[in-house]
Amino acid sequence: MGNPFSRRHGFRPRREITVREDAPEQLRAGLLGILTDMGLSFSDIRGVLCPVLHVFPDPNNWSEIPNVRDEVLGLIQRCDWYSVYDIAEACYEFWVARNRAEEFEQRLNDLFEELGIGWQMREGQIVIRGDQEFERVVAQAGAQIEDAGLRTAKTEIEEARFDLSRRPQPDITGTIQHCMAALECVARVVSGDERATLGEIMQRHAVELGIPRPLDGAIERMWGYASEVARHLREGREPTREEAEFVLSISASVVAYLLQRRP
Repeated sequence: MGNPFSRRHGFRPRREITVREDAPEQLRAGLLGILTDMGLSFSDIRGVLCPVLHVFPDPNNWSEIPNVRDEVLGLIQRCDWYSVYDIAEACYEFWVARNRAEEFEQRLNDLFEELGIGWQMREGQIVIRGDQEFERVVAQAGAQIEDAGLRTAKTEIEEARFDLSRRPQPDITGTIQHCMAALECVARVVSGDERATLGEIMQRHAVELGIPRPLDGAIERMWGYASEVARHLREGREPTREEAEFVLSISASVVAYLLQRRP
């Protein structure tokens, strides 16, 4: 059912994110439900699953139900959690050739939100999903960077999110490094001080950029934090996913603010 009663009448609220490094049974079943509801046979689904999971189809299973169906169920129930998201990306590619990729992506994202899954699909790739404010801030910064034509900064923001979305383990230090690179790039353009570090820009240009004290100091300290935990990593001081999400959110907010101040 593409548009069931609960969705038509708004009874499917956006749930709090509770799942990151897992693919619960409801998600596995829901993904299969989307595929069958969109018209795929179990043989079609098996044709997508087997290459992703690096297995051959069972040649003894030729009847659609129950043989192929049960094979498909076993494959998706037993695979590693991150393979479920790999399967979802492969399904998107399957639908691209049939001009229904956008429909699949929307239905999958609805499922993620309904189950409180901390991932989302964007143009066929599974990337990290934060709460509504996180998504708003990062999207706003990305749009403003693109409007300003700052390709390097745009790439750095995208890489920050990509590193945070890596499976099975996110690249936390990579996320923080890319966040700071994007922020420094934008600060250089807005201040006109093309060779300065972010810390130097805060010291020299904070007033003209409209960054009052002590916020300039806070940005400097964030730069120092990034240098300590991402550039000069020390044993026993590894940043967490939550820290990386926080840095991405704050960096995006500062980027958006600086671009608004751009002449």
